[in-house]
This record gives sequence, structure tokens and C-alpha cells, in this order.
Amino acid sequence: MKEEMEKLISLQQIDSEISGFDQAISKCEDGIVKREQAIEEKQEKLSVLRAKIERLAEKQQENQNEYEEASARVKDRQNKMLLVQTSREHQALLKEIEENKKLAKETEERALQFIEQLEQLEGDAANLENLCKGEQELLTEAQQKSSKEIRKLNASKKSVEGERAAKAAAVQAAHMQRYNKLILKRSGLAVVAVQNSVCLGCHMTLPPQQVNEVMKGDKLNICPTCQRILYFKEPEEVQEEAPLAE
Repeated sequence: MKEEMEKLISLQQIDSEISGFDQAISKCEDGIVKREQAIEEKQEKLSVLRAKIERLAEKQQENQNEYEEASARVKDRQNKMLLVQTSREHQALLKEIEENKKLAKETEERALQFIEQLEQLEGDAANLENLCKGEQELLTEAQQKSSKEIRKLNASKKSVEGERAAKAAAVQAAHMQRYNKLILKRSGLAVVAVQNSVCLGCHMTLPPQQVNEVMKGDKLNICPTCQRILYFKEPEEVQEEAPLAE
């Protein structure tokens, strides 16, 4: 049984190494995804800004048309003043002229506001566009670097997976079946050490009798709490497994 336990311990070490490769690959991929999402968010903001600019430009044009129409009416009514015969007609034209002059002045003031608003929005859009461009360039560099790193990690992982297959074939079928179930159920950690009477998988204290049995190594010992396979090493030789969710 001691020889079988050594095989299981060795297999767990290999699977932990493979898990490390997977985590490193995932970290590379997540970094790229986060960069892509950040760029997408900025591009969405840029689209919103451009839509605002377009709507404001339309309003600006409407305001310009209103100004030109008011100015044209002022000129038209001034020309008609030369032809009127009665005081009543004269007063009516004067009133129209004053109303349209007032309207023209209001549209001129609005035009200045439109110009200021458009300049602000266009400046914001230009800054955001430059920011997107810069981040896109950084993303391209990161993608190339990440792709190279992932290829390297996958090559190393493939090599270790070949070693795993050979070691797994040497483990008894029943033990391998239990091991594989634990790997899936216990977040990749099926075989753990016992230190100071504590299971380093779930960190629960074991009964003294079971600790003695683990130390003997005459049979396959299972943690009563997390059902992981247990083995014993001297305290100075134990490297505590990272805490995992049950």
C-alpha cells in the first residue's frame, strides 16, 4: 500500500502542476478579456458622444435656418415699409420687424451656445478616440505576448500530461476511480498530507487512531470530513496545500 500511496501522491503533484498551467493560461486570457472590455466600454462612450454631437449639430442647423428666416423677414418688412400708405400698416410692419429682430438675436445667442457645446463634445470625443487608439495598440502588443506565453504553457502542460498518463496507468483501477472522483469533487485536490493531526485539505482535526493509521500507511486512509486521501510526512517536510472550498 505504501508503494500505491507514493503513486497517488506523485499523481496529485502532477495534477497540481497541470492545474497551475491552467491557472496561468486563464490569467493570460482574462488579462486580454479585461483589456478588450475596457476598450469596448470606451468605444460605447465614444458612440454616445458622437450621437450627441450629431443631434446638437442638427439643432445648430435648425437654429441657423431660424436665424436666416428671421433676418429675411426683417429685410422683407423693411422693404415693404417704403410702400405702405397708412399708419396702421406702418405700425404692423414695425411690430413684425421688431419681433423678427428679437428672434434673430435669440438665435444668434443660441448659436454661440451650440458652438461652445459642440467644441466641448468634439474635444471629449477626440480625447476618447485617442485613448481608444492607444489602448488598442497596447492590446495588440498584449495579445501577441499572451499568445506566445500560452503556447509555451500549453507545450509544458502537454509534456506533463504525457507523464500523468503513464503514472495513472500504474495506479490500481479502484484507487484511480476514487482519485478521479475526488479531483472533480474537491477542486483538483484529492491527496493531502496530515500535519499536527490536521487534514490539510479541509483543516479539520483527525481522530488520534486515524492519525496513527495514516502514519503507518498500511491502508488507504480517507478524511472523515472531506473524504480526501490522506498521507503522512514529517512536519518540516510538509508544504501546506492551499485552502480550497469544500
